[in-house]
Amino acid sequence: MNLQLSASESAFQQEVRQFFECDYPQHILEKMRRGDRLSREDHCVSQAALQSKQWLGIAWPKAHGGPGWTEIQRYIFESELERIGAPNIIPMAVIYVGPIIVEFGSAEQQQRWLPDILSSKSMWAQGYSEPESGSDLASLGMRADRDGDEYILNGNKVWTTLGHWADWIFCLVRTSKGERKQEGISFVCVDMRSEGIEVHPIITMNGAWELNRISFENVRVPVANRIGEEGQGWHYANVLLSTERLSYAHIGRKKADLAKLRKLASYVSGDRAEKLIDDPLFAAQLAALEIELAALEVSVLRALVGELAPAAVSSLKIQCTECAQRITELFMLLSARHALAFPDMNLPNWQHSLLSTPSYGSLSADAYLFERAQTIYGGTSEIQRTIIWKSLSR
Repeated sequence: MNLQLSASESAFQQEVRQFFECDYPQHILEKMRRGDRLSREDHCVSQAALQSKQWLGIAWPKAHGGPGWTEIQRYIFESELERIGAPNIIPMAVIYVGPIIVEFGSAEQQQRWLPDILSSKSMWAQGYSEPESGSDLASLGMRADRDGDEYILNGNKVWTTLGHWADWIFCLVRTSKGERKQEGISFVCVDMRSEGIEVHPIITMNGAWELNRISFENVRVPVANRIGEEGQGWHYANVLLSTERLSYAHIGRKKADLAKLRKLASYVSGDRAEKLIDDPLFAAQLAALEIELAALEVSVLRALVGELAPAAVSSLKIQCTECAQRITELFMLLSARHALAFPDMNLPNWQHSLLSTPSYGSLSADAYLFERAQTIYGGTSEIQRTIIWKSLSR
């Protein structure tokens, strides 16, 4: 594989870099640098800036309002976004359900939902996991019983990221029973304003409200809101999950984190050396992560251009999420006692409560706690290893 950018790709990289340095909302970048938790409005402002260049629907064809990029162009864009420190696009609408609507939705559904996604007028949540069905997603039990031109939904979805911001939620529901548990599952889109829906917050270890349990009690949904054929939801879900698992790579973010780590270590005092960067053990751990990330980047690029088998995406999901966790562990090692200062980061100007304690300690603790979930969501590492084993045993 040729890892050198072509002349046109290099020009595109410069265009994207100039946009983020000159035309992207600088107050959003400043909030990200401070470690502030962004509001829904902040994300809408960020996404509107991207859409001003027709860059929001990164995996969408031009016919539906996307940029029509190649996989390499998309990778360049995401790398530059993460290099500058901008927030990632909220994936549920743009990256997850949007391409499903493009590929499998009806013309009416495309006209109804896609423009509002691109304008950030509507936000979406993902309704996959249930209290008794997480990694074994096909065992889901949320019912969707047919009543004329409507389904009646009853059940719960859990670990629903930003469900409290969502206007719509796409759900896997059981519309019938089949011989295999993967049969009888349908893909249904639900208006979050529907009667019978309640959102129950789940506060995570780092004090953030990103996750929710969403209960559905006799929620009526038009059959016209079903994507594709009844009973074929498992197929659509697998198409989406293959995209979701590769979206966790975040190579650009990891590069920026390691560069920050190296910079901080150059002036933080060490126990075995004047500066932590000169500590042989710390330096070796940092170098090992940099080497691992370089290898991961090549593998991700190979996957994007179709040079790797589908099961390799599961391997990359494991490696990329575990790498992210090891980076946060090294930040915690660098922060040492400063990570104990962990204020309520939901408050504005939370940094003012730290007095003389450097804010990187709190930011390290926040990232460390959050990243514990990376090897769980989107299919646990154990499930990914099972997928790899099955692919090798055929």
